[in-house]
Amino acid sequence: MKQWVPAPRNSGKPRYLEIAEAIREDIDAGVLAPGDRLPPQRRVAQELGVDFSTVSRGYAAAVRRGYIESFVGRGTFVKALDALPERPDPRRALEEDPMMNMPPEPDDPVLLARMQKGLEHVSANLLPLLRYQSVTGNPQDRATAAEWMQTNGLHCAPEQLVITPGSHAALYAILTVLCEPGSTILCEDVTYPGLRSIAARQGVRLIGLTSDKDGVLPEALEEAITTHWPAALYLNPTLQNPTTRTIPSKRRQEIAAVLQAHDLTLIEDDAYCFVDNGAPSSITSLIPDLGWHIAGLSKCFGAGLRLAYTTVPKRSLLGQFSQALRSMHVMVSPLNLALLSRWIEDSTAAELQRSVRKAAAERQALAAEVLQECATTSDPLAFNLWLTLPRGTSRAEVMGRMAGRQIGIMPSDAFTVTGLPQEAVRVCLGGPIRLEELHEDLIALNDAVTRKDWLG
Repeated sequence: MKQWVPAPRNSGKPRYLEIAEAIREDIDAGVLAPGDRLPPQRRVAQELGVDFSTVSRGYAAAVRRGYIESFVGRGTFVKALDALPERPDPRRALEEDPMMNMPPEPDDPVLLARMQKGLEHVSANLLPLLRYQSVTGNPQDRATAAEWMQTNGLHCAPEQLVITPGSHAALYAILTVLCEPGSTILCEDVTYPGLRSIAARQGVRLIGLTSDKDGVLPEALEEAITTHWPAALYLNPTLQNPTTRTIPSKRRQEIAAVLQAHDLTLIEDDAYCFVDNGAPSSITSLIPDLGWHIAGLSKCFGAGLRLAYTTVPKRSLLGQFSQALRSMHVMVSPLNLALLSRWIEDSTAAELQRSVRKAAAERQALAAEVLQECATTSDPLAFNLWLTLPRGTSRAEVMGRMAGRQIGIMPSDAFTVTGLPQEAVRVCLGGPIRLEELHEDLIALNDAVTRKDWLG
């Protein structure tokens, strides 16, 4: 039997947790080896001068964490920790949707190891993270979020910040607060499909506004406001999905002036703000009392996190917004939130940003090289490009010829709000597709667009 007693600690944590952590620390230090039998709990209690129940709870916590194992009639032993890492489960890699606009996935082993290390923090706090928590995110995570936004040039008041289960959930709740069935929302004439889906379910009418290369035309916005008396304007101003267009500073100021003049609410869906944190200041920053700002996280860190930082324009709206979120989602996942907060705190998030930007630029350069003969709109930081098809080539034809390929292609129909869809497609360059496979699929896409000598 090992003559071992946990060293006294003054961490401020409950004494039983200190005992459990002492067991793990001494295992890591080699003081305790796999197979060592720990002394009886009563003996440890006498040595430490604590209640038997405290030691019993400490041993039980160490058992739950996988440090030790107990056997009736035999005693408690240090568990043999498996030195081999958990192997990937191939069943987990079968459900990705290439039609979604996903970021390029990191492949640097060092970065992946840092990402996985964040799960140790989640595991160490597993039980509290499985409990019901605040619908808006706890104060610690909101403070971390506010600091991260500040680092990325996005200013917000922490008391008006709500952490939501993704941008889609935030958008759904905002429309619930602002609209009734039959209400009107203004948006770009080619816009995010998620808005179209949510509006249709809520009975909200969308009016698409005429745009140019800089975004929505201020005069078109002015006319639509006085004609339709909308509940809000929706914009996706940075690396817009699907056109990859970013509204320049001057146009943002012009749009803000029109909204201010008519006291019209803005819904600013900033899904790519953490990808391109060098974009012009948000429109919401120009009219903070009118703007709902949704800072999406999926495009930078992965859609599986389902997180977004949403700034509410007025504190008086927090209650309604929180109730709408609660009725649909109950709360944001504490597990996901803890992982992201740890990534931010240990700088893994910043490394992921750099990785995503580098990979996006590399893939955009490859696409520009292969699709030289095609009419494309893109940005070095975007995960997709917008491909306008030549006369005589239909989007249905291109979709048919590219069927079965891994590259994600979506026709313009999904994005069109007003008028007939143009002959164009969104081409996604991110996701799990490897660079070599992307190269092959882009060559096939170039042939599908520019050549007619195919047999079926």
